[in-house]
Amino acid sequence: MILNTGQRTDIPAFYSEWFANRLREGYVCVRNPYNPKAVSRYRLDPSVVDVIGFCSKNPAPMFRYMDLLKPYGQYWYVTITPYGKDIEPNVPDKHRILEDFKVLSGIVGVPSVGWRYDPILITEKYSMEYHLRAIETIASALDGYTKTVVISFIDLYPKVKQNFPEVREVLPQQRIDLGKAIIQIASKHGMTVKPCAEGRELEAYGADCSGCMKISDYEQAIGAKLLVPKRKNAREACACYLGGDIGAYNTCRHLCRYCYANAEPEKVLANSALHDPASPFLIGNYRPDDEIHDVPQKSWIDRQIRLEL
Repeated sequence: MILNTGQRTDIPAFYSEWFANRLREGYVCVRNPYNPKAVSRYRLDPSVVDVIGFCSKNPAPMFRYMDLLKPYGQYWYVTITPYGKDIEPNVPDKHRILEDFKVLSGIVGVPSVGWRYDPILITEKYSMEYHLRAIETIASALDGYTKTVVISFIDLYPKVKQNFPEVREVLPQQRIDLGKAIIQIASKHGMTVKPCAEGRELEAYGADCSGCMKISDYEQAIGAKLLVPKRKNAREACACYLGGDIGAYNTCRHLCRYCYANAEPEKVLANSALHDPASPFLIGNYRPDDEIHDVPQKSWIDRQIRLEL
């Protein structure tokens, strides 16, 4: 099966010790965000977990625990954007993250790590010209360390509007113009652009619009074919195959103003105070009314031997 860690929070950045403890103990408990007494319990065992997917703005705190991850297949996305503290108040220095990206690529291999440049938003400060200079700088630095760059344009979810009321949609022509230029820059540095849930408007210009976290991406990362069960995507525009996520909403202390997974910062800080690195849960611990469900798990790796004819 595929286990995900990055749809709701940034586990490598803020909860790496906790995740290392979960790997050592061999299981993790996850509350249903819409029905908190419903708890899913996953085994953390490479015999049933084929790939662990990560999405982080700061992978370095996980480096000390990479030996625990070695038995598992891995696919990492590292987000590197050009925004300052006005947009991403607690994201570390981007030059340092660039160097950490290179370290990560050396550990897991080029096919197992991708760069995310998203979400793209346009303001007077962060103009189209600003983005193109940033893309060129970052792509040049990551040349040879990844073959993938994922882009998306900001979505105005309710939480985003609440935390970032002055943000505006990127206009259709801006999307085309910026997308075309990004594709050209990425190609020059050996990278394919994968728009995330943006339809197929950039396909004609060389983008791969088939999805940014597909089964084929996992297969390339682990060097094996996966026989996966059919699954309905969470969003109609999304073609990715997302496994069970072990994170929790309202827990990412980067506090990026465009984040769809955080409500107001006060809630994030209150939840973070309840974190115990020794707990099976990311936030809090067992409750008397918990209804624990052991998730059925099995390996999806196709182990059938095929003869080349």
